[in-house]
Amino acid sequence: MGERLRLTVGTMGNASSLLLYSAPILTFWRVIKKKTTEEFSCLPYIVALLNCLLYTWYGLPVVSCGWENFLVVTINGLGIILEVSFILVYFWFASANGKVKVTLGVLPVISVFFATTLISALVFVDHHERKVFVGTIGLVASVAMYGSPLVVVKQVIETRSVEFMPFYLSLFSFLASSLWMAYGLLSHDLFLAFPNVVGCPLGILQLALYCKYKKTAAVKVENKRDTEKNESDSDQKNEGFDQKDGSM
Repeated sequence: MGERLRLTVGTMGNASSLLLYSAPILTFWRVIKKKTTEEFSCLPYIVALLNCLLYTWYGLPVVSCGWENFLVVTINGLGIILEVSFILVYFWFASANGKVKVTLGVLPVISVFFATTLISALVFVDHHERKVFVGTIGLVASVAMYGSPLVVVKQVIETRSVEFMPFYLSLFSFLASSLWMAYGLLSHDLFLAFPNVVGCPLGILQLALYCKYKKTAAVKVENKRDTEKNESDSDQKNEGFDQKDGSM
């Protein structure tokens, strides 16, 4: 029963993580159409790439015992493909300064990943030691991944606009972190559970800010429409007066 529940929660976690990793597709479709990255930040995708790389390695039999973390490997392997795609699109449409920032962000990620794989495979000979080493680094990367949207959160608070904090990204982040926390606890694996203890409240924070500032944005749009309507009515009245003066 316990194993079946663990697999069920893990499968649900995979589904929610797939939605989380796929959520930026709409954002990058906008980037492609407008041919500009606007005010979007690439940092969350770079950090997410590091997280996916580390946890894919963590779940493989080299580190874990057999395929006990097969579900972790599948979803993070897919996450690598999606995050690399997003970063490449961002890099293509970014400004020269933006391209430099992306490069400076990606290079450390690649360095950390390769250093982790080499040290864990060559220095440690026991599965438990490898899990502790890779899991510790993965834990830090996961906390950074869930914390990276705080850059956007700051922007939302300053601008009082949720334009650059997609709702579905915040929603799926909360769902994924909740399910993977449960999966980690059921698996008695703190390296899977603990990062999501951080992810849950951050997801709630993002959703709360979205609800708050979405209403503010809606009021602003309504006021703008009223202003435009009043200006239009005023212009029509002025035109009517001008026509009367001309006929006189």
